[in-house]
Amino acid sequence: MPYSLADVLPSVAASFGMDEPNHLGIAPNRDVVVLLIDGLGAELLARHGDLAPTLAAHTATTLTAGFPATTSTSLTSLALGTPCATHGIIGYSFAVPGPDGLRLFNSLRWRLDGATGEDARETHPPETVQPGTSRLEDLAAHGVEVHYVIPGYQQTSGLTRASFRATGTLHPATTLDEVRAGIRAVADHAGTGSRFAYAYFPDLDGNGHLHGPESPAALAVLRDIDAFAADLLTDLPDTCTLLVTGDHGMVHADPVIDLDTRPGLHDGVLLIAGEARVRHIYLREPAALSDTFDRWTGELAGHARVVTREQALDEHWFGPTPPEPVIAHRIGDLLAVAEGGAVLVRPESEPLESAMVGHHGAWTSGEQLVPLITSR
Repeated sequence: MPYSLADVLPSVAASFGMDEPNHLGIAPNRDVVVLLIDGLGAELLARHGDLAPTLAAHTATTLTAGFPATTSTSLTSLALGTPCATHGIIGYSFAVPGPDGLRLFNSLRWRLDGATGEDARETHPPETVQPGTSRLEDLAAHGVEVHYVIPGYQQTSGLTRASFRATGTLHPATTLDEVRAGIRAVADHAGTGSRFAYAYFPDLDGNGHLHGPESPAALAVLRDIDAFAADLLTDLPDTCTLLVTGDHGMVHADPVIDLDTRPGLHDGVLLIAGEARVRHIYLREPAALSDTFDRWTGELAGHARVVTREQALDEHWFGPTPPEPVIAHRIGDLLAVAEGGAVLVRPESEPLESAMVGHHGAWTSGEQLVPLITSR
């Protein structure tokens, strides 16, 4: 069984001499940079190694993203070194308790009632929603200087505050040239003290969502990333180890199942959360579980697997350790996980997401597997 994103930073910590398992065998070095390419799936890279020969040649192993294979969950698993059953960011969106009952919470945007809803950083402080200590905080406590090479807005975003948590030096970067400059600024120093940088680049994911994961637009970005990596690997000093990985892969949407046009699916349902590949269904009354399960199973036959929360937990979908009750209750009473290329869209409440061509989140290897690329 391959290791996961949650194994990356414990291995980095071990390379800095900390008492952590080094499952990935990262060799000691003065500095380490972890670059997260949003949407970089292992199968995408394997199919298009001709467009990305540097990334392909430097792939050391393949990791799993963890379930669900979605950005907010994966980044938190990376930062904390734990699966989401432990850290609690259990999906793109999920239900959280409010004064008037359950309310939809978008963990990627840190907003209520959808991606464009009310900013939730005050009502749902990130450090409370996810109170665990990140591995970056552990590194800082060990004396490692922490840096971020990310778009500037992300430094104060709810997700960054919840997941990465540690204060650090910001190198604002939105383009590949800016990412390269930021990483070089981290690595080019004469001191003996160690530095760790988390770097991020979103454009592969964005183009995959808009145009499809293997569209000309997405593959052009993959080619650009490879050229960037080739230059960076040539320029980086030997005192810096570069690790490149992804947070998930992606599948092309086909067929598209519109949940809004199937009224039977909404009987007795309070909220539908998650995203098009993984849906959390929250019921008005627990007694309706059996009937709702039967309706969803029948309606989505051949397109999605429907399970109860208890079955998902028994099968350790969210991680091997049982979640605390507050995290367990973020999981839907039922889950519907798309199969093949099916997507379960909601155009009325999620117009932007429902129009996307590429999606991720579920169990296919195209979504779950990500490469670990290393300079050493």
